[in-house]
Amino acid sequence: MRLYFSYFSMHMKSQMQYKGNFVMLFVGQFLVAFAAVISIAFLFARFNQVDGFTFSEVLLCYAVMLMAFTLAETFGRGFDRFPVMIGNGEFDRALVRPRGLIFQVLVSQMDLTRLGRVVQALLVFAYALPTSGVAWTPDKVLTLALMVICGALLFFALFVVYAALSFFTLEGLEFMNILTDGGREFGSYPFSIYGNDILRFLTYVIPLALVQFYPLLYLTGRSTSPLHMFTPVISLLFLFPAYGLWRFGLRKYKSTGS
Repeated sequence: MRLYFSYFSMHMKSQMQYKGNFVMLFVGQFLVAFAAVISIAFLFARFNQVDGFTFSEVLLCYAVMLMAFTLAETFGRGFDRFPVMIGNGEFDRALVRPRGLIFQVLVSQMDLTRLGRVVQALLVFAYALPTSGVAWTPDKVLTLALMVICGALLFFALFVVYAALSFFTLEGLEFMNILTDGGREFGSYPFSIYGNDILRFLTYVIPLALVQFYPLLYLTGRSTSPLHMFTPVISLLFLFPAYGLWRFGLRKYKSTGS
């Protein structure tokens, strides 16, 4: 952990060398994401509910997914830019260093300006938490925390999958953005609104619904099942195939010669 925080401090000092640029990018990240909030507000100006969910309940979905994705993207940025590491030979250098490869890729890049979106998510939470009608008992607070933490780990696993596929293609596969950026955008609303087929896919294949839809049912009192409270933890099983794909790709890796 000490080494990780040393890298974190290094990235922070590097990005703060140009404080004006950092602040503008931070504010830009904060403002750009508000387009989604505005679109949700416009929708509910016309309709009172979406699939039975109120405006504040949908904002809970939005804030959870935005915060989870942003934390994964900020601190797992190295996996998002992994094709660049392969292309310029940086990964070849990582192979001969006496540290774990996942750790080296993880700390190779941190984009702290993206935390501007976390500030926005906190503001949305500040509005949605007291107006959602949820009785915030300790179990509901724990459920919300699990949604954010496990959601961040799940998005991180998707970035690992994206990086692992780059072992075979040497370039990033844009379709993965459907699951990462797309997962954040689609997750602005309860996944049930997209139909049963999509909900099943996001439950059993890419388990984003386990960190959003099912625990939301528990939060809002639509379900009293403790299983729905702990579905975010179940979603972490996705980490194992993601890691397995990374290991498989690593065994098949051949240097680009850069």
